[in-house]
Amino acid sequence: MGRLLAIDYGTKRTGLAVSDTLKLIASGLDTVPTHTLFDYLKTYFEKEPVDRVIVGLPKQMNNDMSENMKYVTVFVKKLKATYPHMEIEYYDERFTSRLAHQAMLAGGLKKKDRQNKALVDKISATIILQDYMESRRMQNLI
Repeated sequence: MGRLLAIDYGTKRTGLAVSDTLKLIASGLDTVPTHTLFDYLKTYFEKEPVDRVIVGLPKQMNNDMSENMKYVTVFVKKLKATYPHMEIEYYDERFTSRLAHQAMLAGGLKKKDRQNKALVDKISATIILQDYMESRRMQNLI
């Protein structure tokens, strides 16, 4: 039984989160420079079985795609070409950065630590994945 891997794709940094094998709990995995993302994924996929990749879908408040969607589309196309057997699914990522900041504040992190964009990206990926799993459980799909 494999894990779920969430990706909060950015042009500079990409946040990653992973589920446990029972697909109950999301945990932050890492934040990597985007130009090294495929090397990181290759190494991770060799170590851990992954059933599905969840990619944050960058939408605006009016439900239109954000400017970042053009980069996410290119990334997902390359991911599908590199790993054709891998299930890849989009999941709405609206509010995840704001929720990540709130979680950091609630967790008592100092202001300097809350300004760490790499940490925000990893927490955002974790929120995407946890929301995804909860929505799938409510639909009895996991």
